[in-house]
Amino acid sequence: MIKSEDLDAPGIAHGFFTRQGGVSTDIYGSLNIGFGSDDEQHNVAENRRRIAQRLSVESDHLISPHQIHSPDVIAVNGPWSPEDDRRADALVTNKPGVAIGIATADCGPVLFADAQAGVIGAAHSGWKGAVGGVLENTIMAMEGLGAQRSRVTAVLGPTISQKAYEVGPEFFARFVTEHPDNKRFFIASQKPDHHQFDLPAFIIDRLGKSGIKQAKSLGHCTYGDEDRFFSYRRTTHRGEPDYGRLMSAIVLTGK
Repeated sequence: MIKSEDLDAPGIAHGFFTRQGGVSTDIYGSLNIGFGSDDEQHNVAENRRRIAQRLSVESDHLISPHQIHSPDVIAVNGPWSPEDDRRADALVTNKPGVAIGIATADCGPVLFADAQAGVIGAAHSGWKGAVGGVLENTIMAMEGLGAQRSRVTAVLGPTISQKAYEVGPEFFARFVTEHPDNKRFFIASQKPDHHQFDLPAFIIDRLGKSGIKQAKSLGHCTYGDEDRFFSYRRTTHRGEPDYGRLMSAIVLTGK
């Protein structure tokens, strides 16, 4: 797993996990955590167990939502109950021993912490979530648990980079119509009327405008580093039938 020194603090453990260190095979090799994939479900469960072990929690205390590219956030206190609505794209908690994680395969995984208040968050931020406000909503949900945004650190993990993210004219027009200044997140691509979109810069910009203490990016590209990361777009370009999912997670250790 990859760690950020900006999230290192007493009482907090975290990891942006790579695709390495699991039991899955073939296109899912090897640490695929996606129950929504066509991977063998017992392999996915074992991969998640290994992540939980690295974070020193029981398997059922590694909590992740059913992601739907929404701005929705859920505050969690412990393992899911069968009746819980898990549809969201971010989780927050102030309960020690509850690891909150999100799945990605090109979208932006963002981990948040207010170490002084003992409040953490994890958000799945693709372009839809970022535009919709999932980052800002995560910060507000953390405030609801006692955090202060002026103390919050947010770190963006492995995400598809601008050079690998070509978009069409409708995508470009949507962003520029929303705000002309959004042009700065695009450069022209070699294909006519197409652009390369800088999703990491867009996410960091949104976080920077939110008033938190600091927002950092690890600078890793999921598309370009096949040895370490799954990538939905890379799989699509190759015509492969499915793809694995990465996990990024954070936990209050209570120590």
